[in-house]
Amino acid sequence: MKNVRNSRKIDIALLDKVIENTVEAVERSKSQIFEIAEMARKEEEALYQKLQQVEAEVRHVIREVDRLEVQYRISRQRLAEVSRYFNTYTEEDIRKAYESANEKQLNLFVAREREANLRNQRNELQQRLKNIAKTIERADSLAAQVGVVLDFLTGDLNQLGAELEKAQHRQMIGLKIIQAQEEERKRVAREIHDGPAQMMAHVVMLSEIAERLLQKDVEQARRELHDLKETVRSSLSEVRKIIFDLRPMVLDDLGLLPTLRKYLENFKQRYRVMYELIVLGKEKRLAPPMEVALFRLIQEALSNVGKHAKASEVVVRLEFQPRGVTVSIRDDGVGFEYPPEEQSENQFGLIGMRERVEMLEGKMEIRTSLGAGTHVKFNIPMDGGKHHAG
Repeated sequence: MKNVRNSRKIDIALLDKVIENTVEAVERSKSQIFEIAEMARKEEEALYQKLQQVEAEVRHVIREVDRLEVQYRISRQRLAEVSRYFNTYTEEDIRKAYESANEKQLNLFVAREREANLRNQRNELQQRLKNIAKTIERADSLAAQVGVVLDFLTGDLNQLGAELEKAQHRQMIGLKIIQAQEEERKRVAREIHDGPAQMMAHVVMLSEIAERLLQKDVEQARRELHDLKETVRSSLSEVRKIIFDLRPMVLDDLGLLPTLRKYLENFKQRYRVMYELIVLGKEKRLAPPMEVALFRLIQEALSNVGKHAKASEVVVRLEFQPRGVTVSIRDDGVGFEYPPEEQSENQFGLIGMRERVEMLEGKMEIRTSLGAGTHVKFNIPMDGGKHHAG
């Protein structure tokens, strides 16, 4: 017995050392991740300042081009007048008019080239800002995950098993909910920045151009206003898509199936994946929280298909049963190893789905393999009709 106790002390001491070394390595990694994120933020700030400067230069050179166009037009008119009535002008007058027109034309050409170069530089800076924002987002996400690992590793070794069990049921779910909320906020912010915000900036520029052209070229102004209208229409469509992804109003008004049909149409257009929707059993309205939960689960599964499966078709099947709802999502994509050797973004999505299903006291099943597509199926019970809409 004494030897057993000594052996346990040695094992614990060895485990303490292993955990200590692991903590040091993870802390170093976390510091490096923070350094990368900070460097990326500094670069983002520098790029943003440069972009502001370039945009100011673009506005300035546009005004300069407008001014030079006026000067060139006047010089051309002067040259035409001198040429038409050359008998009344001296040779020196004709020479000066010709040289002035050439000079104004050259200056206008140089200014237009500078405007084109500045626009290209602005577009390149905007793309670099998007890329650096993605780097910062990935670094922040990784740092959060490493922080969770450190929290577990730095806990009391004697309570490690109990803490892990608690974390699986409470902490981990709470952390994942918080992380999911933050990821959703980042996604919405990114979609607004990349979509409506950029389009609104473009609207401002188009309106400025149209305003200037109204005094000079009405036909060109009409074309610019047409482009402006199309940009506003596209921006409105993007805003409606973001609102639908956040909370589809049709879910409250018409229920799960009409919302799902609309989402599947948007899904087909976004990812170029054909779909088939099969509904079995007697269709019925459910309690609003249950309809939201089911829609979000199906939305997450379809999002995984669109982003990772490389599928050409997906079949969504809903079966309304007396005491529950069974949902099946099957695609013909590339599939993956399951259970996976290491977790990926796709696996985190499936883990979140499984946790939400378990919170609803349901069961979830995943069938997949490399090259054989993926089949996700879950059943949500409804006891005594308490989940039905009243």
